[in-house]
Amino acid sequence: MDFEFSEEQLEMRRTLRDFAEKEILPHAAEWDEKKIFPRKTIAALGELGFLGVIFPSRYGGAGLSYVDYALVIEELARADASVAITLSAHISLCSNHIYEQGTEEQKEEFLTPLASGKWIGAWSLTEPEAGSDAGGTRTTAVLDGDEWVLNGSKTFTTNGSVADVAIAIAVTDKSKGSHGISAFIVPRGTPGFRNGKKEDKLGHRASDTSEMVFDNCRVPKRLLLGDEGEGFVSALKILDGGRIGIAALGLGIAQASYECARQYSQQRKQFGKSISSFQAIQWKLADMATEIDAARLLMYRAAWLKDRGKPHTKEAAMAKLYASEVAVRAANESVQILGGYGYTKDYPAERYYRDAKLTTIGEGTSEIQRLVIARQLLAP
Repeated sequence: MDFEFSEEQLEMRRTLRDFAEKEILPHAAEWDEKKIFPRKTIAALGELGFLGVIFPSRYGGAGLSYVDYALVIEELARADASVAITLSAHISLCSNHIYEQGTEEQKEEFLTPLASGKWIGAWSLTEPEAGSDAGGTRTTAVLDGDEWVLNGSKTFTTNGSVADVAIAIAVTDKSKGSHGISAFIVPRGTPGFRNGKKEDKLGHRASDTSEMVFDNCRVPKRLLLGDEGEGFVSALKILDGGRIGIAALGLGIAQASYECARQYSQQRKQFGKSISSFQAIQWKLADMATEIDAARLLMYRAAWLKDRGKPHTKEAAMAKLYASEVAVRAANESVQILGGYGYTKDYPAERYYRDAKLTTIGEGTSEIQRLVIARQLLAP
């Protein structure tokens, strides 16, 4: 086992951290407060190659590994979770679904502008009546000549109203259950495809989370993604990779929470000395640092397995479960260490606290992760 990053990976992290600290961190509080989607910043990350980090250069990507991808998301989340989740949904869900399941023509037409950062992608699975029960999808797709006609709506779609192209999951044959669900590529501007309600959220307020509505939306037959009836199965595989991204997102938030608390504890004086000299604070910092390191190892193990084409469903769920719950605990302790200041917007701890919670919900709740893990453990 090799626990060292390569020099190339270290250089990439330095480049990304420098960009994040200069171009993202100074604006994160304002973007959060005013719910500003940082389109120019996302475009700049695209120009640096980070919107296509895991895809081959022939499609406009950087041709790097999933370990590199996890590193990118963690670094971005350390500065602003909203930016990180924007890239996570774009890369590991929308773009990766096209890369994993698309035809060569679909990759050239859609993956290339997505990977090069010219377009932003969205991935729409969740519905008002089909959240954790994704197999209960009600959006339908009926073949009419050379077009599929989609009807229904999706909710909680990251990048929903800003995306240039979306992947939509819809029922094509209700009688076949989960094997009657298919995936479709739906470009912006397709007749019958429009935005719905934009969510007003607790955290990640600078990221775009919206409904997507399909009202007699006519999608060319050639934009069926993968085999008909296999959309649900392929979506589960895509979610394995997506959960590694959410683990990285949680880690970045946890790391930022820890750094905020450590710095404050060294500066804050009580009873004539810094509060970092108090055992109660030292133990909190020690627990935070230990849990963050443990979560990071789980995440990189899952990414390493994915890079090698090995099964990683259980490992991705473990990483996502643990890292997301570590993020919540670290953010909570950060607020606690800052005391009253942690409850104000004078410090970023309160934003980390709000941002952390989503990581235990998105791309499968903690409860769903435990079910996934248990099924893998108990499989014959």
